[in-house]
Amino acid sequence: MIVAPANPSAKPAVIVISSHVARGSVGNRAAVFALESLGYRVWAVPTVILPWHPGHGPATRIVPDDSAFAALLRDLAGSPWLGEVGAVLSGYLGSPAQAQAVAALVEAAKARNPGLLYVCDPVIGDLGGLYVADALAAAIRDRLIPLADIATPNRYELEWMAGTRLSGLAAVADAARALGPEAMLVTSAPVRMPGATANLLVRGGAALLAEHRLIDNPPNGLGDLTAAVFLARVLGGATDANALESTTASVYAILAGTAARGGDELEIETDAHHLVDPALPVRVRAVSTDETDGAR
Repeated sequence: MIVAPANPSAKPAVIVISSHVARGSVGNRAAVFALESLGYRVWAVPTVILPWHPGHGPATRIVPDDSAFAALLRDLAGSPWLGEVGAVLSGYLGSPAQAQAVAALVEAAKARNPGLLYVCDPVIGDLGGLYVADALAAAIRDRLIPLADIATPNRYELEWMAGTRLSGLAAVADAARALGPEAMLVTSAPVRMPGATANLLVRGGAALLAEHRLIDNPPNGLGDLTAAVFLARVLGGATDANALESTTASVYAILAGTAARGGDELEIETDAHHLVDPALPVRVRAVSTDETDGAR
């Protein structure tokens, strides 16, 4: 069972392990800002460093040496402040060896604090297929997903990890349950409403769906932001329905504001108030186990 810290008013620190860009709001730039804006201290660890998201064009990629990266995480695992940490969030990784180092840190942190939450955002691909090496995707699936209390794949990442195409909400929910984490938040889930996109939260036999209007050509970073905000909601003691609703609404409001201004990167700093009080509410509904027809 996923348990929030015993004293919700004493917010824990969160270790966030993901990519860092000089310009933009993806990876750690999105997750760290969101968590700190919501009152959480963050230990930020970059897995790769880039000038901008590669989707904007060729970009220099600096990946830490695997042994140095592992040594840094061992330092964190052995630090006298590890007891401050109530959660670990991992996102984009730069090599299969980084997945092993992250797993070792999570195991050490859980040994120190059995109530610690580990959220794995398996950033490996999208509708166009994998955009990381097969070995890295497999390391995330085989080493990190089994450790996760919560996973936040998009639908296509879930399909790759499950090894099959998933048609309909029931199939997505079944695949989420089969992978192992107690809770899974699947973005880009099948929808009922035309012209919409959805987040599907699966825990045990229950599944909840939050839909909102699809915005064309969205900037990158939505998955990173979603994982961080959802983690903050869970750490704050929100119910599944409230966590799903408020996370989806916050990300949607920030996306809509960015799109209205023509931004090519999520403008989280401009719309940070939506992290606390999103202006575009969304509706959450329970999903039955046999919902397949009409979902796209």
